[in-house]
Amino acid sequence: MRAVPASRRHLALLSLGALGVVYGDIATSPIYAVRESFSPGHGLLLSQANILGVLSLILWSLIIVITLKYLVFILRADNDGEGGILALAALATPMGVRDSGARQALVVLGLVGTALLFGDGAITPAISVLSAVEGLRVVTPTFAPYVVWITVAILIALFRVQRVGTGHVGRLFGPLVLLWLLALFALGLHQLIREPSVLKAFDPRCGWAFFETNRLRAFGVLGSVFLVVTGGEALYADLGHFGRFPIRVSWATLVLPALMMNYLGQGALLIRNPAAARDPFFLMMPSWSVVPMVLLATVATVIASQALISGAFSLTMQAVQLGLLPRVAIYHTSDAESGQIYIPAVNWALFLACIGLVVGFGSSTALAGAYGVAVTTTMVLTTVLFYIVARERWGWPKRMAIPLCVAFLLIDLSFWLANLAKIPDGGWVPLVVGGGLFAILIIWRRGRRLLRNATSRGAIPAADFAAALSGQSLIRVPGTAIFMISEHGVTPPALLHNIKHNRVLHERVLLLTVETATRSHVPQAARVESREIGAGVAEVIVRLGYRDDPDVPAILRSHADVDASLMTEPVTYFLARETVVRSKHKKRFGWRTPIFEFLNRNARPASSFFGLPPNRVVELGQQVEL
Repeated sequence: MRAVPASRRHLALLSLGALGVVYGDIATSPIYAVRESFSPGHGLLLSQANILGVLSLILWSLIIVITLKYLVFILRADNDGEGGILALAALATPMGVRDSGARQALVVLGLVGTALLFGDGAITPAISVLSAVEGLRVVTPTFAPYVVWITVAILIALFRVQRVGTGHVGRLFGPLVLLWLLALFALGLHQLIREPSVLKAFDPRCGWAFFETNRLRAFGVLGSVFLVVTGGEALYADLGHFGRFPIRVSWATLVLPALMMNYLGQGALLIRNPAAARDPFFLMMPSWSVVPMVLLATVATVIASQALISGAFSLTMQAVQLGLLPRVAIYHTSDAESGQIYIPAVNWALFLACIGLVVGFGSSTALAGAYGVAVTTTMVLTTVLFYIVARERWGWPKRMAIPLCVAFLLIDLSFWLANLAKIPDGGWVPLVVGGGLFAILIIWRRGRRLLRNATSRGAIPAADFAAALSGQSLIRVPGTAIFMISEHGVTPPALLHNIKHNRVLHERVLLLTVETATRSHVPQAARVESREIGAGVAEVIVRLGYRDDPDVPAILRSHADVDASLMTEPVTYFLARETVVRSKHKKRFGWRTPIFEFLNRNARPASSFFGLPPNRVVELGQQVEL
């Protein structure tokens, strides 16, 4: 047999992994999306025209929102291979603009979208797993009292397995999702053969007639129809895990055909038996297949949770590297794919949120009322940012960019307005979670800026310091000292404190600044820049992308030509450890100071974050009033 080329084998593995990670959420929507669309609360008559109308909205939502908007256009807006609304906001930053009002507005849009995505992200595992476990009640009502606790047990197992890494999880879950998609296709095809008239749903006029007939009631149904596309933002956020091409291949060849066939099958069942609207997904199955399909659905919904979990890891890493969140422990779980990471703090925060939602709401129908409000807002922001990227980065003419983005925006806003009605029924939950996270992002960003200004106030320019060294009676000890500082061009406070208290200085001194670019990766040749300023002192700038590993010793060793002393002499790293205290006189940060102080105190130490050897680090404390 002819061997499969390594590149094709790699593509196949990535596509399979994408099934298990990227498409888990969208692939399990058939369990509850049609049921919620025909919920008695909508007051919708189960006529053939209404069934075809809802199905038409579902099918065209998949085609326009997921296939056209995200797969064709949004995935093109990758920031050096990285996706997600933060990456899009960084890409949308006008070229050459650093601190303008336009840039700040784009950053804020990215922060709002990121916070809201986290808010809805906590609901995805809860509603997905809970909806599948509820299928046990179709087998026997005996399981009804235990549904919530079985769901909790499954979620515990899911979040514990995250530590093995996205790639391993994807290879584990990928074949199972493949089996799930084949089952979806077979079940839908079985029903379609019995009622082929359901194919009329492909006619968009059915959807239009549905709105003309039902008007405001139809608009309420649109909030439930949105459940079929809720995984779009997670799909984009997971771009860095697998790449654009494997994600597109998986969708076109497997996911979209299976979803469409299953939705058509559920519609065919409802046309023949409107009473099946109480749970069309499980009632469309032959009696002999209910038990195995409930088990497979449970496994598939566990996998569905992976898309948002992986996306949350990606967004958190981007936010940390861009200085929008405190430093947290980030573990790379793959040598081949840099985007595959595990963040314990995020993992367990999502776990606690999911458990609280499952226990608090108690059913997938109740959770459906909380689902969609936040992510629709993120989708609207994504369209706005995409327009800026198309115009500023790609140079699209207005006659091309405006019609496309206006069309997407009209659809996004329709879903957004329909989901606003869910706020009293639980939609406030993701908004509160997202609002809290947004407040943390803003407080941390503003606090770091004030802290940097406070520590650099009255700072001595590095060039002036080097010039003054010649007149100082300091003892110069052998070795190299690296003083890390956040602002380039000034003398680090840690260096001044060391001279003041110890009256010694190393023969070789490097003033090191680590800058994070608004791109995901910086080429190896452009990462390090060095400049001699005299008296054995040099300034070194390390430039990294927000997905590059900030291992400072490794980076400096790979650029030993910058300073030969890094290879031949012992190196000591000096860091300033700021302790924030609330000023009795300054009111500009006010009530936010204790929050920032808590975040600053619990951030991962810089020595660990930058990979510094523990036995070569000296930290000098400094109190700063805010």
